Amino acid sequence: MSAPLRLYLIRHGETEWSLSGQHTGRTEIPLTAHGEDMARGLGQSLQGIAFTHVLSSPRLRAQKTSELVLPDQTAEIEPDLAEWDYGDYEGKRSIDIRKEHPGWTIFRDGCPNGETPQQVSDRADRLIARLAGLDGNVALFSHGHFGCVLATRWIGLPIVEGQHFQLDPAALGILSDAPSHPEVRVIARWNAAR
Repeated sequence: MSAPLRLYLIRHGETEWSLSGQHTGRTEIPLTAHGEDMARGLGQSLQGIAFTHVLSSPRLRAQKTSELVLPDQTAEIEPDLAEWDYGDYEGKRSIDIRKEHPGWTIFRDGCPNGETPQQVSDRADRLIARLAGLDGNVALFSHGHFGCVLATRWIGLPIVEGQHFQLDPAALGILSDAPSHPEVRVIARWNAAR
C-alpha cells in the first residue's frame, strides 16, 4: 500500500528583494547569507523525513534553497513551481504599485504584461493534477505568491482568497488529505519556520 501524499511546500530563503518587498518573478536574485542560514535551519528540522520526490522552481533562489535544505537529494526542475510573472511590476513593491493603482491586489488584478490571476490559477491546478498521481512525502521548492496560490487551489478556493495567506522566506507549509476524511484536502501546517 502506498503512503498518503503530503506536500512540503517550501519558499526559498531570503533575498535582498524579498527583504525589501520587491516583487521577484523572473529576476535571478541570490539568497542572502541570512537566507542561506534560514534554509539550512529548515533542513535540520526536516532531517529524518524521507522524500519520494523533490521538485523545484527553475529560479536559482529556489534551487539553492533546495540544495541547502536537502543536500543529499537532487531536485527535479518543475516549471509550474515558478513565481508569478510580474510583468511591468517586476522589481516594484506593492506599496508603490498601490500609489498609482489604489486597492490593487495581485490575486485579483494580476500584473500588466505579466500573468493574470486566471493563468496562475490554471498553472497551480495543472500542477496539483500531476502531484495527485504521486505518493509519500514530496518536497516543493517555490515562492511566496505562487505558494499562496497553490495552497488556495489545493483546498478548492478561488485564487483571490490567496490574499489571506502569507508564506515567509524559508517557511514551510504542508498540504495533505485530512487523516479521517481522505476526500478532503487540508493545509496541515502553514508558514512554519521549522
